[in-house]
Amino acid sequence: MQWACEIRRFAQPASLFLLLVSLPAAAQSPADILLFPKTLVDRAIEARSVADIAKDNDIVIKVNALMGKHGTIKASTRIYEQRLLVTGLFDDKATYDGFEKGVRAIAGVKKLYWHVIYMPKAEQERRKLLDWSDVLVLETKAEGRLIGTSGVADVNFRVAGDAFGTLYLLGRARSKAGHAMAKDRARDGGKVKKLVDYVEVRP
Repeated sequence: MQWACEIRRFAQPASLFLLLVSLPAAAQSPADILLFPKTLVDRAIEARSVADIAKDNDIVIKVNALMGKHGTIKASTRIYEQRLLVTGLFDDKATYDGFEKGVRAIAGVKKLYWHVIYMPKAEQERRKLLDWSDVLVLETKAEGRLIGTSGVADVNFRVAGDAFGTLYLLGRARSKAGHAMAKDRARDGGKVKKLVDYVEVRP
């Protein structure tokens, strides 16, 4: 989904190679890569060290492993500088509790933004929430708006959505103006009901 726009911005093949070889073999499969908060190509051109990016990848691999262990894809992860954002909606309390316990036990997470909710299936149906495909569209469109905005360093941002129409923005802005612009463009979507901002501002 993202590879076309990511590849055209790729500028450091050596960095990408180092990043790829630093990952366990299991993390290099297409399925795992698609679950990463941003593609490996995108992270390789960020203004961060390979070691820092590898730390993020290691955390996400562990979260993905927990999703596999509990047999669910009802959660979504985004990460930047070991600040981990997790969103999702579970209708099974035991699965929810086990997943939360596992995520909170992962070492190396500097800050956890937990936005995973347990809600019985009947309640979900009554409230007519967005389904998983709608959430993916919400996220993809928001990412597209950031990519197409001059003055926004989109490779430093992560975007996640949830079934309530909430959009989450995580990452780093290089200026207050860039931060404000990113927030405006992220929330500028028809189905975005609320924006939660976890962006740090620093050059």
